[in-house]
Amino acid sequence: MEVSALKLPIHKHFLYPSTRFLFARCEGCRVRGHIYGGYRCNDSGCYNNANPGGWFHKECGESPSEINHPSHPEHPLTFNAKTGYKRCHLCGRLIRSGYCCAICHFVIDMACAQKPPPPQAIEHPMFHEHSLVRTKEAPLMDPCKICKSRIEEGYPYECLTCKYVFHLDCVNQSREINHSSHSSHVLEFFTSESLPENAEKTCILCGIELLHVLYHCSKCNFSICIDCKRNPPPLTIEHTKTHKHKLSLLARRVSFTCNVCGLQGDRSPYSCVQCSFLVHRECIDLPSVININRHDHRISFTDHIGHRDNLKCGVCHKSVNQYCGGYTCPTCPDFVVHSSCPTKHRVWDGVELEGIPDEEVIPPFKVVGDNLIKHFSHENHILRLESDGTSTLDEITRCEACVSPVYSDPIYSCEQCGFILHETCANLPIKKRLPFRNIQFKLYAPEMNSYEAFECYACKTLFSGYRYKAYRMSIDVRCGAFSELESYDFHDHPAVYYGMEKMYLSCGACHQRGEMSQHMLACDDCDFELDFRCFTLPRVVKYKDDEPPLSLCYGEEDPNGKYWCDICEDETNPKEWFYTCSHSGVTLHVQCVLGDFFFLMPRRMIKYGRYCKFEVVPNNHCSRPLCACCQSRCKGPFFLKISNPEIIYICSEKCFKEKIIIPFIEVRTTI
Repeated sequence: MEVSALKLPIHKHFLYPSTRFLFARCEGCRVRGHIYGGYRCNDSGCYNNANPGGWFHKECGESPSEINHPSHPEHPLTFNAKTGYKRCHLCGRLIRSGYCCAICHFVIDMACAQKPPPPQAIEHPMFHEHSLVRTKEAPLMDPCKICKSRIEEGYPYECLTCKYVFHLDCVNQSREINHSSHSSHVLEFFTSESLPENAEKTCILCGIELLHVLYHCSKCNFSICIDCKRNPPPLTIEHTKTHKHKLSLLARRVSFTCNVCGLQGDRSPYSCVQCSFLVHRECIDLPSVININRHDHRISFTDHIGHRDNLKCGVCHKSVNQYCGGYTCPTCPDFVVHSSCPTKHRVWDGVELEGIPDEEVIPPFKVVGDNLIKHFSHENHILRLESDGTSTLDEITRCEACVSPVYSDPIYSCEQCGFILHETCANLPIKKRLPFRNIQFKLYAPEMNSYEAFECYACKTLFSGYRYKAYRMSIDVRCGAFSELESYDFHDHPAVYYGMEKMYLSCGACHQRGEMSQHMLACDDCDFELDFRCFTLPRVVKYKDDEPPLSLCYGEEDPNGKYWCDICEDETNPKEWFYTCSHSGVTLHVQCVLGDFFFLMPRRMIKYGRYCKFEVVPNNHCSRPLCACCQSRCKGPFFLKISNPEIIYICSEKCFKEKIIIPFIEVRTTI
């Protein structure tokens, strides 16, 4: 890690010089584009899935704390990291930080501070026949006449004759430029529609498709985008961590294999002719030691992976070239990752760990005697391990962590208050990396007198047990147990997390099409998808205490005859997953066996956000209550009893949302 860390007024953490190429929004000027030779923050709080934050242009990172600007010559302007949401007096953008005058309350953003004030009018614009006037109204939603993109922020320029609007940067474009990446010819300004059909309409340098405007050389069929015109990549780079010799930009379309990541490229690599070395510009200055959300250990960069059998990347699951560089795990010899995948797929937390000691692993419990522990979630009492004799416990007796029946599994129990944990749940790690977000999750255990239900981010199931939390995201411990390195009994090939990339495909277990927020698992070897709700289904469950347990069947490819559910008496699709009894051969729908409230602790008062409190009641009486929403008899194995203030009953998650949550939100909205 670099030692030349800077503490600048623009950012709350130390910043480090970086030569990495990145397409991101600069945290200083808030302009999205290519950043090279700037500064980066090495704190995970500044990095997220949506945008790799904590990056700054070199000029922005080195901005002084006080400036004199020609737009406000009366007083100096001081940088303020927290201006509140104000509009820049020059461009009209809504900003959270900028340069302010303590006397006049004049404020400009960092981008405007680095250039002269914009003119109030343009008499002879380059790309329009009439003069333009700068408006002082809120940003318009009309598209810019030149680039065709909407003007969503900043004060636009308007033609009072034609009623067209323009970005300032668009009307200030030059018709011809000399560019460092194509010094042999002049580049001309074009709209993409005006070029011939076979002309190059993607940027030779960065690969962005040029939908509206570009700079083009008609002799060489060479095109670049506006951003690369403003911020040209350097012609040469010296970075010994990437390569021992100077690297030169080869600005042209060329097919090559990157020597760092082993993947194919099709344009503008950096090259060393002496070594026949070619590299993507994004693969220069990659971090040396990192954590990613697909693995529990640190992984380290190596410039040569070496021979290993059937190498596949642990992130994208594509083949890895053994002759190129990549990331490997010193603990798990079969785990490798393409060099570019941690930054490309946003699985990295943004922290470079070279020189930083490994984090100490905190155990979830302390051993205080033979088969005796003190668990972090139950520190007031000692828990005793029971390896047998639990088979007499009923369906209502549940593990506090996973809210599943204990059956004959080894458990830790408390003799004083009846607290129970599966042995496997007692060993759940305090901190864990999960594929749902690129930061570390922490295990959270609610107190026994304050049970709270939540909807799991992955499976969308109502759950009241232990959860892994990161920011506002909660994952129940069942989904938190997923690992791509493990094999599962429901499929012959490994299951891979695909998030919401395959959310519109049908689940192979329930044959239901995924919803907008449904997270999916998939198989890379065959056409098989599975949503997390089905992945976490219990493999064994008891429907009645006096009958044998039911086993989860993963469907039948060639069913013989029709099946009927013994609970609802409707037909069962044997190609979907269902529960069956090995002794009697009965088949039952998954929904009929579990219902919607199976993973809420029975016979407990549970709070759900700010909406209500309810009791989870077993539906094992002779008469079944009427649901207050759908007015039908509650069919599931559990229903909710709510005092609202009168006592009402809810039969399903759908009725719970319609009767309780939606009306509550509507009332809050009107208030």
